[in-house]
Amino acid sequence: MPSASRDLVEKAVNTIRMLSADAVQQANSGHPGMPMGAADMAFVLWTRHLRFDPKEPRWLGRDRFVLSAGHGSMLLYSLLHLAGFDCTLEDLKKFRQLHSRTPGHPEFGYLPGVEITSGPLGQGFANGVGFALGQAMLSAKLGPGNPLEDHFVYAIVSDGDLMEGVAAEAASFAGHNALGRLVYLYDDNEITIDGHTSIAFTGEDVTKRFEGYGWHVQEVDGRDHDAIDRAIQAAKAESGKPSLIRVRTTIGFGSPGKAGKSSAHGAPLGEAELAATKKNLGWPEEPRFLVPDDVRAYWRDVQAEKAREVEGWRAKERAWRQANGEKAALLDVHVERWVPERILERVLDGAAGAEATRKLSAATIQKISALVPCLVGGSADLAESNLTDIKGGGSFSPRNPAGRNVHYGIREHAMGAIANGLAYDGLHIPFTGTFLQFADYMRPPVRLAALSGLQNIFVWTHDSIFLGEDGPTHQPIEHLTALRAIPNLHVCRPCDGDEVAVAWAHALTRRNGPTALILSRQKIAPVKRDGDFDAEAALRGAYVVAAPQGARFSIVATGAEVPLAQAALELLAQKGLHGRLVSVPCLACFEAQPKTWQDEVLPPALPAVALEAARGLEWWKLVKDGLVIGIDRFGSSAPEKALAEEYGFTPAKVAGRIEAWLSAR
Repeated sequence: MPSASRDLVEKAVNTIRMLSADAVQQANSGHPGMPMGAADMAFVLWTRHLRFDPKEPRWLGRDRFVLSAGHGSMLLYSLLHLAGFDCTLEDLKKFRQLHSRTPGHPEFGYLPGVEITSGPLGQGFANGVGFALGQAMLSAKLGPGNPLEDHFVYAIVSDGDLMEGVAAEAASFAGHNALGRLVYLYDDNEITIDGHTSIAFTGEDVTKRFEGYGWHVQEVDGRDHDAIDRAIQAAKAESGKPSLIRVRTTIGFGSPGKAGKSSAHGAPLGEAELAATKKNLGWPEEPRFLVPDDVRAYWRDVQAEKAREVEGWRAKERAWRQANGEKAALLDVHVERWVPERILERVLDGAAGAEATRKLSAATIQKISALVPCLVGGSADLAESNLTDIKGGGSFSPRNPAGRNVHYGIREHAMGAIANGLAYDGLHIPFTGTFLQFADYMRPPVRLAALSGLQNIFVWTHDSIFLGEDGPTHQPIEHLTALRAIPNLHVCRPCDGDEVAVAWAHALTRRNGPTALILSRQKIAPVKRDGDFDAEAALRGAYVVAAPQGARFSIVATGAEVPLAQAALELLAQKGLHGRLVSVPCLACFEAQPKTWQDEVLPPALPAVALEAARGLEWWKLVKDGLVIGIDRFGSSAPEKALAEEYGFTPAKVAGRIEAWLSAR
């Protein structure tokens, strides 16, 4: 860290406070208290420890910084501006405004230097665990002395983060797996929106709790820079455990009327209190968004020191690459998230078949894991049911950090968020597995993956009431509808081996958003197509399976209901009622197609039926005034065949519904 007087350091910290307070006041919206209270710890971290390159924000050798307490976003934006990232004073002045790069909570992809989308509390905590997991996995594959070996993952987390269940799941996972390059600074200010944390957060000892998880825990005063520095140094030295540093702070520090109060949390200080705060801190009332010249000069010195550190790292990288050609090539494969150009053709080879689609997916995983080194997978204690293991890939553990199979335990919420961390870091293509019913436990990270445009693959099996005797607690009904309602999430429900292969190829090549693979527990009957399978048509989301002459209507179906629809059509054809069969493996992909393709697949002149063993509300916009055959009640505990009869999903009952509907038109 460049040398500076105590007064200059205090002025530099107050610059962070006042940039944050000015921006929130100008927006008349935001959270000034957290940045004002956490400015000291952030200053120490960024100037003395964090390794970054503002000229190349995604530089491989950087330390990762996660602001899990995303409501304090102005703390991050102020630091990015001062540290020389592409974040201007104009950006700060447009805080929380339409189309600005400084939204109310940090959003991945908007502003260089923002590592994750944060705001929903606890998610960033778990994302950071994903960063550390990826670092451990790839570093182990590359061997000693590799370029990823020495970077750390830092985060600033809040009381709210630690209250959320996802943080508890992620902390337990991190401690169990000894993710020692994880250093979290806990902004322990004891204030939430509703008041003092004592109203809801006194039933536990945070220190003992995290020690119980297997973390290294320290406590420091949030104004003592040297103590904060020593604590970070000690955390970095504890390589066998993740670290939590409890930093005792005062929310809204410097504000005479609001410091230490919940009123500093989620609202501007107000003009009078802002002026009083500046007077209290010896800060000029005008101009707003002031960065004093000596503070600006100090940060230039910090940037110069960081640049020297970057160059030293790059020199070591060049030497390592020269001495480790094969491993350097492997590193580049991970950096590019390389997937073979002809991946679709290769996974389709030998993929045809009628079986439970989870089993067909398992076979596909074995193919692609050999072709895509950056693919890593994991399950929430259901690998034997989801069939998601990479055979021969080994299990990740402190003893085997190069393992490609992650045992998340029964922690679905954290599993999704940790996998998002892997995806944010951009060095792996992660997939996770559980039952479709438990996608509810994962919905927050799934939504954030879609919002952030992450390449994350969610494998959800046991996709309907036909999983059988486990009953309604495990039988999804509304889940497909709910998931399809998430923008930018591609929900793929394949009907056979060919469609499974296409779904996996799509997920592997889709870079700008997550993909969900919805797979059956039960064996699915074969699908009889008019001609050869057209993979390119399937990639467009929907295609014609069979189109007999004189068709009077179309049936659209997905997954296990495609052969069911075909069987119903055969019964109707015996009565002279011919229909076209359309498989829709991905509704979102089909809706993105030109209208010409949509009309070719579903001719507007023909009425349409949608068939899916689920709630089915989304199908009405496709069939319009047609017929949707779905399920509008919960399932039951019974064998598969009994459920099919009870819920009207036999060929005869489906044919009967369609015949009655056609007669009434």
